Amino acid sequence: MLAFLNDLIWGKILIFTLIPIGLIFTLWSRGVQFRLFGSMFSVLGQGFQHETDQPSSFQALALSVAGRVGGGNIAGVAVAIALGGPGAIFWMWIVGLVGMATSYFECSLAQLYKQKEPNGDFRGGPAYYIKHGLGKKLGPAAPIMGFVYSLLLLVTFGFAFICFQSFAMTSSVESAFELPRMGSGVVLAVMVGVVILGGLHRIASVVEFIVPVMAVFYALVGILVLSLHITEIPAALTTIVTSAFGLNEAIGGGIGAAIMQGVRRGLFSNEAGLGSAPNVAAVAYVEHPAQQGMVQSLSVFIDTIVMCTVTALIIILSHQTYYGADVDGVVMTQVALSDHIGGWAEYFIAVALFLFAFSSIMYSYYLGETAVDYYIPDNQTAFMTYRFIVIGFVLVGAVLDLSSVFGFADVTMGLLAIVNLIAVAMLFPIGLRVMKDFDDQRKAGVKIPVFDPEKFDDLDIDKSAWQLTERPSRHPS
Repeated sequence: MLAFLNDLIWGKILIFTLIPIGLIFTLWSRGVQFRLFGSMFSVLGQGFQHETDQPSSFQALALSVAGRVGGGNIAGVAVAIALGGPGAIFWMWIVGLVGMATSYFECSLAQLYKQKEPNGDFRGGPAYYIKHGLGKKLGPAAPIMGFVYSLLLLVTFGFAFICFQSFAMTSSVESAFELPRMGSGVVLAVMVGVVILGGLHRIASVVEFIVPVMAVFYALVGILVLSLHITEIPAALTTIVTSAFGLNEAIGGGIGAAIMQGVRRGLFSNEAGLGSAPNVAAVAYVEHPAQQGMVQSLSVFIDTIVMCTVTALIIILSHQTYYGADVDGVVMTQVALSDHIGGWAEYFIAVALFLFAFSSIMYSYYLGETAVDYYIPDNQTAFMTYRFIVIGFVLVGAVLDLSSVFGFADVTMGLLAIVNLIAVAMLFPIGLRVMKDFDDQRKAGVKIPVFDPEKFDDLDIDKSAWQLTERPSRHPS
């Protein structure tokens, strides 16, 4: 049944909706992810200067990158190549490039419809822009749709993916250091517990430090490998492109397998259109919703175009037989890296995956907490109970083979994407209004556009989340 549902959702529905919707968003927005690409870095820099108690746009980026740059980049890329051939990477690129536009709009909408809680923190995401953005169109069905999305979010990220990250990390440590999985699982559970019991602000502070360090270090190792094989890179890139269209059948698995694996693993890696990142994007303090859309769009680029490509080239340039390989994705990447830089690569991957898993669990935990908050708003007892459940799932994932759970998570992740894509498509005209407001202010010479909720008085937004008193002192009220 799981195999049938996975084939239906990924092979028949998402494969024909994810890329077309991203293309429509790209064309109608005049290539927002390309024309604003340079500005994304300046907007990100403004996040270092924020003067409020809310997480900055950089902290939100770090938390979302923590979820995106992880098992999907190390294990997911290897699995995509093994099952779909090198051509799967090309389709991962396509999903990433058009997904940058999808991420821009879904995260801008999350900021627009965010809600301010009694303690001053923000909450938002698909469940909220479904409830408040589609309330007039769908009526009583909107809260139900938001409820369904939150349930899928809790099951997929709050439970299954936490087990997956723990399983991937402990397997890698066991392979590299011959340490029992329970031992490394206990260490991971303790580290997770120390952070999540401190709430969102502690999570944001921790990932703000860990994510840039591990991402840059992994990229540097990748650059070292690529520099050793610089003359072979053009041929490897050619192999990726030709295999994507079934022109290299000796290596690729056919265009169908390449597209399906590329779309599935691309979405699993960068999550554009899945609706997970908007939950994180909504908590940040920004001057304008479009700013967070730009930052999260950059996150997709970092994940898919940079990190996934580095891993793919490491594998393709190795001497191992990668296509059709019946091996664990983590082990496959470890072996490939060992071919290039020696046996210590296995230890490097194990340490890197430990940090990736740790930060990804922070991300998955917060998504689960957002779902819990949607059902039981601002209930500290519910949050604390959920935190201990998460610690338990870290231990469960460390010692059990949960392959059937991962198959179930593939189904729920696909359903998440379908529900979210429907909502974002229906709210796309509002997303264009937000984008136009930002663009118009920039054209008028405003260096840092400021969102005025009165211009959007016809929408069901929480104006208290945009009060001028919440803004840094550099903007006079």
